[in-house]
Amino acid sequence: MPSGILGVVIVAGVVLLLVLGWIAAAYNSLVALRNRYRTAYSQIDVQLKRRYDLIPNLVETARGYLTHERQTLDLVTQARNTALAASREAAANPGDSASMAGLAAAETQLGGVLGRLFAVAEAYPDLKGSQTMTALQRDLSQTEDQIAASRATFNEDVRRYNTARESFPTNLVANATGFAPAQLFELETEKEREVPGVSF
Repeated sequence: MPSGILGVVIVAGVVLLLVLGWIAAAYNSLVALRNRYRTAYSQIDVQLKRRYDLIPNLVETARGYLTHERQTLDLVTQARNTALAASREAAANPGDSASMAGLAAAETQLGGVLGRLFAVAEAYPDLKGSQTMTALQRDLSQTEDQIAASRATFNEDVRRYNTARESFPTNLVANATGFAPAQLFELETEKEREVPGVSF
């Protein structure tokens, strides 16, 4: 083989290896970023489960005092069950647009009915003075803070993933290998972003 052709083959081989190496690095980077936001979501999931476990105790404690507020208690239970189902769907595919939108809507609804429960509870001094209710309120408040912190971490990891996925030339690898955009976990309005009031 003439030395000129051999040189071209070697250069072409080196260029091909460099391109394949870059594709592998871009792919692995996207995998790492996707795994990172999925791991961050698992922290949200842990806190949401804790919150959903606290709510039945809260409802049962309040039920003994709020004998005329059965509809409010039933709404809290229904909203909790809806949010739990939405959370399970989101946990199966964190970042999926439909799953995250469903979870945000369910969480917004749950926050609203919890706010209504706490507003009603303000009118019952015996309930406000209950040690069990005070402990549940404290636990729920701490859990809400942990959810907010975990959500911020998740959203930042999703932003990093989406930025890498959309940046040229990594977007060529992302589009060719099926890396879909990830959805942030955000509530719809400023009022909905607020933690429901849980002071007694």
